[in-house]
Amino acid sequence: MNFDNDIPIYTQILDYIKVSIISGKLKPGDKLPSIREYSNILKVNPNTMQKALVELEWLGLIYTERTSGKYVTKNKKTIDRLRKEYADRVVNDFFVKMRKIGLNDENALDYIHRRNEKWVN
Repeated sequence: MNFDNDIPIYTQILDYIKVSIISGKLKPGDKLPSIREYSNILKVNPNTMQKALVELEWLGLIYTERTSGKYVTKNKKTIDRLRKEYADRVVNDFFVKMRKIGLNDENALDYIHRRNEKWVN
């Protein structure tokens, strides 16, 4: 994972795991690597990894089984709600950026439709 120096590392890890869950890459009930394993995989300090996992647990995306580790939530409503929130944020960011380059919402939507036609054909 390549980290952006302008964003806290734990936030980037949080988003990475969050997207893995809401996209279905990590399935409900999947066991996560331990903090030590995750920190070795991502080459980060275990405290940084712990901070990201605490926040994921606070969001309800993961839970801890006392003796066996951390798991992806089985609560589909939580995953669906966070997927919708994430999609809303992405769409909002898109429209904000399009307005910055002088395109109103209608122009931005037309642009999407034209791009989609290129991908489909």
